[in-house]
Amino acid sequence: MGATLRALRALVLLLGFYLLSLVLLAALIGLDVLVFTWGHGSLTAKIGFVTVLLAIPVVRGMFVLRTPKGEDGPGIPVTEADEPRLWALVRDLAAAAGTRAPDRILLTGDVNAAVSENPRLLGLLPGPRRLYLGVPLLTGLTEAQLKAVLAHEYGHFTGGDTRLSALVVRGRVQIARVIDQFHAKADDKVAADRARQERASAARVAKGKKAKEVDTAGTGATYRTMARIYTAYGRLYLRASLSTARAQEYAADLTAARIAGREATASALREIPVLSSSHDFYLEGYATLGVPAGLLPPRGEFFGGFGRLLAAREPELVGLRAELPEEPAGPYDSHPPIAERVRRIEALPADGRTEEARGAALDLLTDPARTLAALEDAVLARRLLRHPRAAGWEELLDASMSANLAAAQTPLHRALAGYTGQPATLSALLDVIDEDRLWRLAELLPMSDEAAAAKGRAHREFVRPVLRRSLRTMVLAEFSSRSLLRWEFSWSRPASVRLPGQGAGTTPDGDAEAALDAAVEAAIADHPDTAPLRALLPPVTQPA
Repeated sequence: MGATLRALRALVLLLGFYLLSLVLLAALIGLDVLVFTWGHGSLTAKIGFVTVLLAIPVVRGMFVLRTPKGEDGPGIPVTEADEPRLWALVRDLAAAAGTRAPDRILLTGDVNAAVSENPRLLGLLPGPRRLYLGVPLLTGLTEAQLKAVLAHEYGHFTGGDTRLSALVVRGRVQIARVIDQFHAKADDKVAADRARQERASAARVAKGKKAKEVDTAGTGATYRTMARIYTAYGRLYLRASLSTARAQEYAADLTAARIAGREATASALREIPVLSSSHDFYLEGYATLGVPAGLLPPRGEFFGGFGRLLAAREPELVGLRAELPEEPAGPYDSHPPIAERVRRIEALPADGRTEEARGAALDLLTDPARTLAALEDAVLARRLLRHPRAAGWEELLDASMSANLAAAQTPLHRALAGYTGQPATLSALLDVIDEDRLWRLAELLPMSDEAAAAKGRAHREFVRPVLRRSLRTMVLAEFSSRSLLRWEFSWSRPASVRLPGQGAGTTPDGDAEAALDAAVEAAIADHPDTAPLRALLPPVTQPA
């Protein structure tokens, strides 16, 4: 489908939104006329009031005509003077694609690259262009792979996709706005009705009567019905533009293969989902590790550590590259499945371009370390930037694990507090065990119906895993509170704990680890014995 036909379809879909809105307004006006002609009294006023309320979101959606302007979002805008090598590559690729280079480059904190254009006259006239380039993407790609990614984005420019997106975005935003307004109206009505019923119920209780159950099942149904009408059109809108959007992605892939080479394009497509999942893992397990303790990684390391994680876990990434997604991310995702895109590219004739630009894409930046540090200031929330910086990743890990253990609330903590009526401490738990009350305490642990119905040894076997995990956590928290624990940081594997008596570099299955495991097992045995565990604990927890 050519650009003209795609533009025509996008315009028709947008006009369909206005036509639907006009039909609904006409129906509401027709209902008013009918009621005013044949109705009388309070019914007429009530119907008129309801139709006006229903018409307001429709009219608002119709007359917000401005296309949402492209927001730069958080990131670092870089000029040609700031990053001459990056801009030179961007301009060379634009010339090879036969299109105009972007007017602005913004470095972001995402594993993503995207282009946008703010066209005029419903997308018929060109406008300013932006290139959004994620620094984590640069961290994980080679220069050849980056060329393929950028050439793909330029393929959208040459196909006119970025101009047509103005029409599509306008329709999506306006439909979503109307749906959100109807749902918000329905939610407000439900909240008001619930509050009214709760006040009435409280008044009945005050008079000694039985409270009525609050029921808001039918409240707001009219608003939700209107929302469902627009939701149905929204699905039609997305489905109608989906095949074209995916065809545009395939065409952009071919542009990338022509400019950057078949191998670079296929490997870039394989790499992006791996980088995306790896970056999510990195943010959760490393970059934000110290947030519970109020600490950030050293300056520049919030994004800078990602490269070290990728290098350390390269053997794991090899397997991930072979497991490509066979399905799109969602039913209305404009991108075809990665696996199918790779198959199409690899089916192209070999072009002999396998050894080109194998250096790291991050090295295109003039000063990567400075950029990584500046990106933190541009992307991270102000409340995070107020946190002090750890001296290193090891300090960050120690502080984080200490905070987590201090705040730990296991099922055993909650059961013990309920059983004794006192704060749940390890000392109190050991006293309960010594008094032969462990299995009565265990009855308060959350468990399945099958575990609750079991008796004797079978019941103990059901609850023992929870006891084991919770008791171990309580022991580690006790060590941590006495500054007796250290944690061994690693990029290639999960952090491991170093217990008292374990030196740095000791394997997790060392003597101290084995002694702790044996002591925990003794404390939760059929005939519990706390002596081995008490022998490992700091003297303050010993009985008088």
